[in-house]
Amino acid sequence: MNASEIPKLRLHNTGLNNSPFKSPADAVSHSGVLQAQDFAAAKWSLGLRIKDSTDKDIEEAFNEGKILRTHVMRPTWHFVVPEDIRWMLELTAPRVKTLLAHYNKKLELDDALFARSNAAITRALQDHTYLTRQELKTVLANTGIETDVQRLAHIIMWAELEGLICSGPKRGKQFTYALLEERVEKAKKLSREQALSRLALNYFRSHGPAQLKDFSWWSGLTVKDAKNAIELIKPKLEQVTLDGKTYWFSARAEITAQESLSAFLLSIYDEYIIAYKDRSDISEARKIEKMISMGNALTAVIILDGKLAGTWNKALKKSRVEIRLNPFRELGKDEQEALESEVARYGKFVGLPAVVVK
Repeated sequence: MNASEIPKLRLHNTGLNNSPFKSPADAVSHSGVLQAQDFAAAKWSLGLRIKDSTDKDIEEAFNEGKILRTHVMRPTWHFVVPEDIRWMLELTAPRVKTLLAHYNKKLELDDALFARSNAAITRALQDHTYLTRQELKTVLANTGIETDVQRLAHIIMWAELEGLICSGPKRGKQFTYALLEERVEKAKKLSREQALSRLALNYFRSHGPAQLKDFSWWSGLTVKDAKNAIELIKPKLEQVTLDGKTYWFSARAEITAQESLSAFLLSIYDEYIIAYKDRSDISEARKIEKMISMGNALTAVIILDGKLAGTWNKALKKSRVEIRLNPFRELGKDEQEALESEVARYGKFVGLPAVVVK
């Protein structure tokens, strides 16, 4: 393997180049989790990996609980499938809680308060009662727990990390929360070694070739735990060292001629981008990091042949969706046509004609 193969293999292994999955649950299960703090963008990330899928398909899967959205691994939202949520929380939540400890102290949140808030939230959600964040704020206020925006976010996140609550079905445009024990069937517990092995295998199968530090970043595990996880599955991995960097991957994919030229309109939080600490294989040093740091000011990027090639943004109108492409360089005819095809694909996904605007 040489350096030029890394983006091609990642495009294949993440499911972008061949849309191999039949359902949202299949796509999420393959990846392990899929970052989802931007819900609309996360649905599109799934849509790219599922042949002929639509926004409506993924919304329905979410509302039916076939995929869930909760805080797991790093302290941000991810999609996860029901059969994985319990063992994944058990493995990664202690690390996330450690990372949150400083902020909780500043917000005057301690174990005693979390015990009260967890109990109040659990009572309120019993018997398949689905409540919005603002409704939970009222529940907590009635219990005598003060909540500004940050305190409320941390209180609810803590209940997620404790495995008490997860996403419920949307109510119109609003998100709701549900009791995890009522939303998810019981599953067989995994030992810590089994959980580490499964998480690592998921990652390198769906994101490889990747480095140790990439896996540690993505999973939120310590470097020591990440190393142990790789050791547990080493017989199932291939490895290669390029320019002093050791990459791991589960199996070398067959890259067809048709897959060699590719164009994608991605969220900057798509797993192809966000799931690595070292993103130099797809962009100039620090360029994507600067984009990510811009937050909502810049949330979408153009990928050509696996490399960062520009940005894009959309505007949903009543009868169409307008896409503005901002490539970093002048595009060739084939590249322009490939991007226009992706614009049309996005329109089909959201159910509106899509047009390129200047």
